[in-house]
Amino acid sequence: MENLPAHFDSLFTVDCIIFGFDEGELKILLIERNEDPFRGWFALPGYFVEKTEAIESAAQRILYESTGLKGIYMEQFYTFGALGRHPQGRVITVAYYAMIRLTGQKDVKPVSDFARQAVWVNVKDIPELAFDHSRIFRKGFEKIRNKISYQPIAFELLPEKFTLTQLQNLYEVILNKKLDKRNFRKKMLSYDILKELDEKQKGVSYRAAKLYKFDKRKFAKNFHKELSFTK
Repeated sequence: MENLPAHFDSLFTVDCIIFGFDEGELKILLIERNEDPFRGWFALPGYFVEKTEAIESAAQRILYESTGLKGIYMEQFYTFGALGRHPQGRVITVAYYAMIRLTGQKDVKPVSDFARQAVWVNVKDIPELAFDHSRIFRKGFEKIRNKISYQPIAFELLPEKFTLTQLQNLYEVILNKKLDKRNFRKKMLSYDILKELDEKQKGVSYRAAKLYKFDKRKFAKNFHKELSFTK
């Protein structure tokens, strides 16, 4: 194998888009940077990969250091390597996304000095982000918007027990369009991947709706083809 030329000196980072759904709003997790460049700017959770570190391990470490979150499954979706994307030189970033239930994980706190704070922000209210993180977010959002149409990834954002209204609201927020209530429910129930529970909502001022669970076992057993949840 040929030796790499001495001028091959690219650095690698990992950037993470963490999606959460709370009270009808789709949110992502942002950090406030505490070091230059872009000190005081909001950014996606991300940092440099150590030379002796695998990318996947770095993603988990960096997410923990910048937010305090552990054990989250993340999926790699794109690599960004444009010249000039980092003011300090050639930096290539590997981007990941994750979709998590916010129950019990609303409060996040960095455990490293490079992030001043971590906050959940509605995707409709995201400010201009440091580096090219606005572009990374758009690319990741486009990814889940396409994927949600044919794979049941939306259930990763919902509580374990949910109503059909909550499910439809989530799809509408991600797709940014209204869906016909009757058609949506009929299609979802026809796939036989929702388990109707002998329970209803509690603590609501309106008529309590039935609760459902996503049946992962039945989905894994019966579906080996692409679905169409939104057409």
